[in-house]
Amino acid sequence: MKRRATAVWQGTGKEGSGHLTTQSTVLNQTQYSFSSRFEEGIGTNPEELIAAAHAGCFTMKLSFNLSGAGFVPETLETGCIITLENGTVTSSQLSLTASVPGIEEEQFANLVKDAEENCPISKLLATDISVTYTLNA
Repeated sequence: MKRRATAVWQGTGKEGSGHLTTQSTVLNQTQYSFSSRFEEGIGTNPEELIAAAHAGCFTMKLSFNLSGAGFVPETLETGCIITLENGTVTSSQLSLTASVPGIEEEQFANLVKDAEENCPISKLLATDISVTYTLNA
Protein backbone atom coordinates (compact mmCIF):
# COMPACT_ATOMS: atom_id res chain seq x y z
CA MET A 1 0.00 0.00 0.00
CA LYS A 2 1.23 3.48 -0.83
CA ARG A 3 -0.38 6.80 0.04
CA ARG A 4 0.55 10.15 -1.39
CA ALA A 5 0.21 13.86 -0.81
CA THR A 6 1.47 16.92 -2.65
CA ALA A 7 2.78 20.22 -1.31
CA VAL A 8 3.01 23.33 -3.46
CA TRP A 9 4.88 26.40 -2.15
CA GLN A 10 5.30 29.82 -3.73
CA GLY A 11 7.57 32.56 -2.45
CA THR A 12 9.98 32.82 0.42
CA GLY A 13 9.75 30.79 3.61
CA LYS A 14 8.34 33.67 5.64
CA GLU A 15 6.30 35.65 3.13
CA GLY A 16 5.29 32.80 0.83
CA SER A 17 2.44 30.37 1.12
CA GLY A 18 1.46 26.97 -0.05
CA HIS A 19 -1.19 24.33 -0.14
CA LEU A 20 -1.42 20.62 0.54
CA THR A 21 -3.51 18.03 -1.28
CA THR A 22 -3.89 14.41 -0.24
CA GLN A 23 -4.69 11.40 -2.38
CA SER A 24 -8.12 11.09 -0.74
CA THR A 25 -8.70 14.85 -1.23
CA VAL A 26 -9.57 15.21 2.46
CA LEU A 27 -6.99 17.94 2.12
CA ASN A 28 -7.63 19.66 -1.17
CA GLN A 29 -5.38 22.64 -1.74
CA THR A 30 -5.47 23.26 2.02
CA GLN A 31 -3.55 26.41 2.86
CA TYR A 32 -0.39 26.48 4.92
CA SER A 33 2.09 29.25 5.57
CA PHE A 34 4.70 30.59 7.98
CA SER A 35 1.83 32.17 9.91
CA SER A 36 -0.18 28.93 10.21
CA ARG A 37 2.93 27.04 11.24
CA PHE A 38 4.70 29.38 13.63
CA GLU A 39 1.98 31.84 14.65
CA GLU A 40 -1.81 31.61 14.78
CA GLY A 41 -2.62 32.04 11.09
CA ILE A 42 -5.39 30.34 9.16
CA GLY A 43 -4.47 27.02 7.60
CA THR A 44 -2.75 23.84 8.63
CA ASN A 45 0.88 22.91 9.21
CA PRO A 46 3.03 19.78 9.10
CA GLU A 47 3.13 19.36 12.89
CA GLU A 48 -0.67 19.49 13.15
CA LEU A 49 -0.91 16.83 10.46
CA ILE A 50 1.66 14.66 12.26
CA ALA A 51 -0.37 15.03 15.47
CA ALA A 52 -3.53 13.90 13.67
CA ALA A 53 -1.70 11.00 12.05
CA HIS A 54 -0.14 9.84 15.32
CA ALA A 55 -3.41 10.11 17.28
CA GLY A 56 -5.31 8.22 14.58
CA CYS A 57 -2.68 5.52 14.11
CA PHE A 58 -2.18 4.89 17.83
CA THR A 59 -5.94 4.74 18.46
CA MET A 60 -6.54 2.27 15.64
CA LYS A 61 -3.61 0.07 16.77
CA LEU A 62 -4.99 0.07 20.32
CA SER A 63 -8.42 -0.91 18.99
CA PHE A 64 -6.84 -3.86 17.17
CA ASN A 65 -4.93 -4.81 20.35
CA LEU A 66 -8.10 -4.69 22.45
CA SER A 67 -10.10 -6.70 19.91
CA GLY A 68 -7.32 -9.30 19.75
CA ALA A 69 -7.50 -9.64 23.53
CA GLY A 70 -11.29 -10.12 23.42
CA PHE A 71 -12.42 -6.60 24.37
CA VAL A 72 -14.64 -4.24 22.43
CA PRO A 73 -13.89 -0.62 23.25
CA GLU A 74 -16.92 1.62 23.59
CA THR A 75 -14.82 4.75 23.01
CA LEU A 76 -11.16 5.54 22.47
CA GLU A 77 -10.38 9.25 22.21
CA THR A 78 -6.77 10.30 21.75
CA GLY A 79 -5.33 13.79 21.63
CA CYS A 80 -1.79 14.39 20.44
CA ILE A 81 0.60 17.28 20.99
CA ILE A 82 3.61 17.48 18.72
CA THR A 83 6.40 19.72 20.04
CA LEU A 84 8.70 21.47 17.58
CA GLU A 85 11.82 23.06 19.09
CA ASN A 86 14.71 24.58 17.18
CA GLY A 87 13.61 22.98 13.92
CA THR A 88 13.24 19.47 15.37
CA VAL A 89 10.17 17.50 16.46
CA THR A 90 11.20 16.72 20.03
CA SER A 91 8.16 14.89 21.35
CA SER A 92 4.76 13.44 20.68
CA GLN A 93 2.47 13.36 23.70
CA LEU A 94 -0.60 11.18 23.37
CA SER A 95 -3.48 11.62 25.80
CA LEU A 96 -6.09 8.87 25.77
CA THR A 97 -9.54 8.60 27.32
CA ALA A 98 -10.91 5.08 26.97
CA SER A 99 -14.08 3.26 27.83
CA VAL A 100 -13.44 -0.49 27.67
CA PRO A 101 -15.90 -2.67 29.61
CA GLY A 102 -14.46 -5.55 31.61
CA ILE A 103 -10.74 -4.93 31.12
CA GLU A 104 -8.29 -4.92 34.01
CA GLU A 105 -5.94 -1.94 34.44
CA GLU A 106 -2.72 -3.94 34.03
CA GLN A 107 -3.85 -5.64 30.83
CA PHE A 108 -5.03 -2.30 29.43
CA ALA A 109 -1.69 -0.65 30.28
CA ASN A 110 0.17 -3.42 28.43
CA LEU A 111 -2.01 -3.05 25.34
CA VAL A 112 -1.54 0.74 25.42
CA LYS A 113 2.23 0.32 25.66
CA ASP A 114 2.22 -2.03 22.69
CA ALA A 115 0.19 0.46 20.63
CA GLU A 116 2.54 3.27 21.66
CA GLU A 117 5.59 1.31 20.51
CA ASN A 118 4.18 -0.46 17.47
CA CYS A 119 1.75 1.75 15.61
CA PRO A 120 3.36 2.60 12.27
CA ILE A 121 3.55 6.34 12.99
CA SER A 122 5.27 5.73 16.35
CA LYS A 123 7.82 3.63 14.51
CA LEU A 124 8.31 6.42 11.98
CA LEU A 125 8.87 9.19 14.52
CA ALA A 126 12.41 9.46 15.85
CA THR A 127 11.35 11.34 18.98
CA ASP A 128 10.27 10.95 22.58
CA ILE A 129 6.76 9.44 22.70
CA SER A 130 4.63 9.38 25.84
CA VAL A 131 1.10 8.25 26.61
CA THR A 132 -1.12 9.20 29.49
CA TYR A 133 -4.57 7.71 29.83
CA THR A 134 -7.80 7.60 31.74
CA LEU A 135 -9.61 4.24 31.69
CA ASN A 136 -13.32 3.95 32.31
CA ALA A 137 -13.81 0.20 32.48
